[in-house]
Amino acid sequence: MSIEGREAPTADALSTPGVPVRLGRVESSQLHAYLLDVDDDLCADIDVRMRFAARHMVTAKVLDAECGGCDLEPWLAAAGRGPGLLLVNGLMAVDTCIAERTSTELLGAGDLLAPALHRDEEMVESRCSWRALEGTRFALLDSEFLDRTRPWPQIVKSLLSRAERRAEDLALLRVIASHPRLEVRLVLLLWHLGGRWGRVEPTGLRLTLPLTHRLLGQLVAAERPSVTHALSRLSDTGVVTGATTDLHLNGSLDANLHTLARPHAKVTPLLAQRRLPRHRVG
Repeated sequence: MSIEGREAPTADALSTPGVPVRLGRVESSQLHAYLLDVDDDLCADIDVRMRFAARHMVTAKVLDAECGGCDLEPWLAAAGRGPGLLLVNGLMAVDTCIAERTSTELLGAGDLLAPALHRDEEMVESRCSWRALEGTRFALLDSEFLDRTRPWPQIVKSLLSRAERRAEDLALLRVIASHPRLEVRLVLLLWHLGGRWGRVEPTGLRLTLPLTHRLLGQLVAAERPSVTHALSRLSDTGVVTGATTDLHLNGSLDANLHTLARPHAKVTPLLAQRRLPRHRVG
């Protein structure tokens, strides 16, 4: 079972046998948590008879980030040659800024933040920053974690799959941002987010995320005022309704795109027939 489709693990589950530490300077704490208790997808390919032994060895330090900006550089550096930071629960916005323009991606439970690769041949300078859109919890997967998991290469393979999934999501976001019409970009983005964080309703999907017009603009390469006007037009056609933090995607993606091709038509609510990966059923 994926972390996304269930309730967030409790503090007790995460802090056994250790106690989580808060984001700040890196400390030499040896307190750890049983990672497979909160992310059992990591052991999906491990023989059931071996999982008990793996549970006691696959431990990681737990970090908490309060809502707002946070500096992950010290923690990524602390990962050393390990995989990096694994999001256990919460929601994180990763901002990349180049020449005063900012592009954003959203990360949630199960996503992996790897230490940045510094390439000597890169001529374009970029800056990266992180914002917790809600209380977010990480597991620090450092070099010691890598050593402890050596007997179970399936765990590293699963983490590599998380990194590949993030790369695929970034490629999809790039294609979405390249569409010339902003309304279409927003509809494609919202259905993309709905596949992971949406709840199926009789008339479509409900997407409850701490989104703002500015954040949506950074996700689809648009200015905040343009996003505001585009959402208003989408609401007028009945394609997307509700407040930004509680959006209703009415009908299906195909019906939405068809409606946008005929701006004066009203969308007919239809339950999307395609399978929605990693969604939460309401």
